[in-house]
Amino acid sequence: MSETPNGDKQFRVASLTRTVYLPGILFAIGQGAATPVIALVALDLGASPAMAGAIVALRGIGTLFFDLPAGQLVARVGERSAMLIATGGLGVVALGIGLGPSLPVFAALVFLMGGAWSIWALARLAYATEATPLPHRGRVMSMVGGTMRIGQFIGPLIGGLLIIPFGLVAPFFMQAALAVAAAVTLGLAPEPDRAATVATVPVSMRQVIRDHRRILGTAGLVAVTFQVLRTARQAVIPLWGDHLGLSPSQISLVFGASSGIEMLIFYPVGMLMDSKGRKWVAVPSLILLSVGMALIPLTTDFASLFLVSLLLGLANGLGSGVNLTLGSDLSPEAGRSQFFGVWRLVSDLGTAGGPLLVAAVTSLLSLGAASIAVAGVGLIGAGVLWRTVPETLRVDLE
Repeated sequence: MSETPNGDKQFRVASLTRTVYLPGILFAIGQGAATPVIALVALDLGASPAMAGAIVALRGIGTLFFDLPAGQLVARVGERSAMLIATGGLGVVALGIGLGPSLPVFAALVFLMGGAWSIWALARLAYATEATPLPHRGRVMSMVGGTMRIGQFIGPLIGGLLIIPFGLVAPFFMQAALAVAAAVTLGLAPEPDRAATVATVPVSMRQVIRDHRRILGTAGLVAVTFQVLRTARQAVIPLWGDHLGLSPSQISLVFGASSGIEMLIFYPVGMLMDSKGRKWVAVPSLILLSVGMALIPLTTDFASLFLVSLLLGLANGLGSGVNLTLGSDLSPEAGRSQFFGVWRLVSDLGTAGGPLLVAAVTSLLSLGAASIAVAGVGLIGAGVLWRTVPETLRVDLE
C-alpha cells in the first residue's frame, strides 16, 4: 500500500492486473504469434516478395494513421471502452485473415491490425496513467513494457508450433481467440483504485501541439531516439549475422538470448525509476544501446555477435517502459488522450525511421556505417535527455 495524490493509502501496482497487465500479455502473445507470418501469408496468397514486404509495412502505416484518431476516440468514449473496441476489433480482423481472404482484403486487414494496436496502446497508456499516482508510474509502465516483451517472446514460439499441424493461418485464429479473451478479461474486471483526476475538458489536437510543443520537441525527440535504436537493432543484427555467414538458427538464438535478458530486468528497472528517477535508467539505456550498435561492426563471429546482443538486450531492458513513463509523466490532465495521440505518433515515427535509416546509410555507405550512424543518433538522444528534459519524477510539469 502507498499514498495516492489525495493521501489515501490505497494504490497497489497489482490492482491493474486484470485491467492492464493480463489483457496486455494476451494481446501481445497474439501479436507475437501473428506478426512474423504476415509476409508468408502474403506470399501464399500470390504476392511478390516486394509486395509482401509492402504488406508487412501496412501494419506500421496503420498504426501511424490511427494514432491521432485514437486519441480523439479515447477522449470521447473513455479508456476502458476504447480498449474493448481495440480488442474486439482485433479479434474480428484476425478472424477475417484466418478465413483466407483475397490478397487485397488481406492487405486491408493488416492495415486495420495496425490501427487496432494503436487504439489499444494509447487507451491502455491513458488508463494506466489515470489509475496510477506519479510515484508508482515507473513500476506500472515497466510492467506494461514487460508484458509486451513476454508476449512477443512467447507468441512466436506457440505460433510456430501451431503452424506445423494447422498451417500458416493458425496464428491468426490464435490471435483472434486471445483478443477475445483479453476483451472478456477486461470487461469482467472490477475497476481498480484510481488516482485523483479532473473532469475531461474538450481539447483540440492543434491546441495540444501548440501548448506542448517544447515537450514534444525535446522529450519527444528522446522517444523517437529510443524507437530508432530498437527497430534499427532488429534490422541490423540479422543482416550482420548473415554478413558473417551465420545460419538462421544462430541468428534466432542471438535474438532469443537478448530478449531473455530484457524480460528478467523490467520490474527492477521500474523500481529504480520510482526510487531514483527516470533519467537513472533512460540515459544509461540510450548510451549502452549506442555502444552496442557501434560494436556490431567489430564482431567477427557468432560468439562476438552473441555477446554484443546480450549488451543490447541489457540496454533495451534498462529502457523498459521509459517512453511510456515519460509520456505519462509529461501528459497534461486536460487533453491527456489527445496528448498521447501526438506522443505516440512522434514515437511511431521513430519506429518507422529506424529501418529506413539503416537502409539509407547501407545503400550509400555500408551496413557497418549504418550501425555506427544509429549509435550516433542514440548518443544525441542521451544528450538531449540529460540537458533539456527535466526529471519528471520530481518536477511537476502539469
